Amino acid sequence: MKTKKYIIDKIINHKKKPHLNFSLKHKTEKFTNNLFHTLFDAEACVEKNIIQLEQDFNEIYEIANFTKAQTTENIWERFLLKLPTILKNLNIDAQEIYDHDPAANSVEEVFLAYPGFYAIAIYRFSHELYLLNIPIIPRLMSEYAHSKTGTDIHPGANIGHSFFIDHATGIVIGETCSIKNHVKVYQGVTLGALQVSKEMKNQKRHPTVEDHVTIYANATILGGDTIIGENSTIGGNVFITSSVPKNSIVYHTPEIKLKSKINL
Repeated sequence: MKTKKYIIDKIINHKKKPHLNFSLKHKTEKFTNNLFHTLFDAEACVEKNIIQLEQDFNEIYEIANFTKAQTTENIWERFLLKLPTILKNLNIDAQEIYDHDPAANSVEEVFLAYPGFYAIAIYRFSHELYLLNIPIIPRLMSEYAHSKTGTDIHPGANIGHSFFIDHATGIVIGETCSIKNHVKVYQGVTLGALQVSKEMKNQKRHPTVEDHVTIYANATILGGDTIIGENSTIGGNVFITSSVPKNSIVYHTPEIKLKSKINL
């Protein structure tokens, strides 16, 4: 019978293969929440919180920066410069949601209660870090938002201003997806790839959605060459793998048959 020491030694040996420090995950989630509250909570002291956020970021970046390619201070300063613009764009996103959702009673409700807005906010934070070539942290931030909202937005996606996500649950937006301005997306929408292959890593695999497009629930749009033209409306449950010209309406027509016999 194998001894306890033998089992422990085996576990330790296998743990060496991917060297994981799970504190990075938990600390990144804390950093993400604090960043959101700093920008939106009226009771949060911005000056004090920015100092704490810098300390927290330095700590998680030290864990994530395996190659030591960039200094922590340089990265933080570059990210900090982006925060006013990020906040400005998020205020525009929130107003877009309020202006177009009849269920929204105030813009404050959007900030506090809308999972779609929270998902957009964390995307905008993580996207800026992604552009700075930060390892792991942007993806951990997006996956945290995914776990909280049911919305999976890869930090590499490019999303313009006035973005509207309604209901949020089940939305997937891939890494090379490009979404322009004033786009509305409803629950269950997938903007994905036609196929998955490691050789396609540096290729555009996900669709482009032009200005003023509305995509209704459970629509699936796939492929890097697929473009949804501006001012188009994509109906619920459609499956699209080729481009749609501007000003189009695409919808799924269910087949309806009357029962020939009614059982009482």
